[in-house]
Amino acid sequence: MDAETLQFHAALSDAATRTEAALADWLPPEDTTLGAAMRHAVLSGGKRLRAFLAIESAAIFRVPAAQSLRTAAAVECVHAYSLVHDDLPCMDDDDLRRGQPTVHVKWDEATAVLSGDALQTLAFELLAQPQGSIDPRLAVRLVLRLAQAAGAAGMVGGQAFDIAAETTAVPLDLDSIRTLQSLKTGALFVWSAESGAILGRSDPEPLRAYATALGQAFQIRDDLLDVDGDPEAAGKRLQKDAEQGKATFVSLLGVDGARQKAHELVSAACDALAPYGSAAGNLRGAARFVLTRGN
Repeated sequence: MDAETLQFHAALSDAATRTEAALADWLPPEDTTLGAAMRHAVLSGGKRLRAFLAIESAAIFRVPAAQSLRTAAAVECVHAYSLVHDDLPCMDDDDLRRGQPTVHVKWDEATAVLSGDALQTLAFELLAQPQGSIDPRLAVRLVLRLAQAAGAAGMVGGQAFDIAAETTAVPLDLDSIRTLQSLKTGALFVWSAESGAILGRSDPEPLRAYATALGQAFQIRDDLLDVDGDPEAAGKRLQKDAEQGKATFVSLLGVDGARQKAHELVSAACDALAPYGSAAGNLRGAARFVLTRGN
């Protein structure tokens, strides 16, 4: 690995460690079923890429670490809630997540629904708490943008679009897939990246452009992994898209075409970071990382 890649991996590991330590403090104790399920959902591993984006984007503007740690933890709570609900039998019906039993398998469906609900609300609590040291005016902006990114105009809307597409007689075209994934996957990436600019009282548009391209590249890599990834490394069941007859970037572009598109998107993501110069080195490393990740 070159020096910049090594630096990125060190920064990603550090962001994960700090975010998980904060989450361990802020999550309810595991002395109840709900608390144990929430902790299982959030603390069972993961790359913490969204948390990393929140921390690194804030670092560009020299935002105090205590503030960006809250945005990092908040987005990881929303992400974890979405996975808990996605894994339910009424959605994707998955038994494994990150190599561990999914929440509804380890406990039951009611516990999975409730733990997901509680994680979602905890995210907004973390941003709004007065002791969080975030300027209340900025906290309101963060809460508003996260609600938009996570709700009907973002992640949840994308999931609904995905479910509806399973029953339509006409397969999705490439533009429709881009729209679907920009909502389902991309919206939280964009919020994570723009949160740093919001905390830094700066224009978030370059970071939004970066994260939009990054999110699409991330999803293409997901589609590729579903085709030829290692289930053990991925920690979940693969080849689901083909089994369900889903239209994906790979099914429409082919494996080689999808890889080429991912490379183009990573280049676009890196170009969007030009205003920040060397301060965005770790964010460029994240863009390159999505091309090679194994899970």
